Amino acid sequence: MRYILCLLTVISLTSCKLQKNMPEFAKNVVVAHRGAWKAQNLPENSIAALKQAIALKCTGSEFDVQMTVDDVLVVNHDDIYEGMSIAETSYDDLAVHKLSNGEKLPTLREYILAGLDNNTSTRLVCEIKPAKTKERGQKMAEKTIELVKELNAEAMTVYISFEYEILKKIEELNPKAQTQYLEANKSPEELKADGIDGADYHFKVFKKHPEWIESAKKIGIALNAWTVNDPVDMDWLLEEGFDYITTNEPELLLEKTGKP
Repeated sequence: MRYILCLLTVISLTSCKLQKNMPEFAKNVVVAHRGAWKAQNLPENSIAALKQAIALKCTGSEFDVQMTVDDVLVVNHDDIYEGMSIAETSYDDLAVHKLSNGEKLPTLREYILAGLDNNTSTRLVCEIKPAKTKERGQKMAEKTIELVKELNAEAMTVYISFEYEILKKIEELNPKAQTQYLEANKSPEELKADGIDGADYHFKVFKKHPEWIESAKKIGIALNAWTVNDPVDMDWLLEEGFDYITTNEPELLLEKTGKP
């Protein structure tokens, strides 16, 4: 009996310790699309835009991941950077060209480390861009999740992608990972069956399929909508009780929610 009581005490203390170490994400729905760049005239996907999203206490800051020819994961939306194909160019050659604010093209490692610095409010919403081949996409998924684990950023990271097989690979490697699908060709029930945690679709898709909103809520699929910049659309999604709203206007949406 004494052994059981001691064991329960250890479990309780361990549980408390884990809870204390968990980030206390901001209690709003605002995901800054490519960081909070627009109001401050910052480069999209820059570390400065990420830092601004954290300063605003957005619940998430989204960014895009590509991979160079020498297998360096970098943060950039387009697959072309300064006229060069990222997938066909070395990182050193890409990094010669600075962002408009003087930053160098950030590696994913640098970006995550910046996102972990003095941040307990803002999720790192990591979009892994589709690759030209399935094999390359799978490699990107593997390298991304390995890096996130190495940097102890698993609790802070949400993975999103238009490539379903990338998300399935993420789930295979870490079933506890938070994943959301972007392509909008899967019902919430299909996502649930494959272990995907969220439907992150263009807001017009949800207007076309309002039944998906209710079914997602019933079966525990997170609801996210992109890219929502019009106040009327924001109001509709807030009324519908979305978990997340991805926007280029995080300041406006934060004002609407009344939450930091």
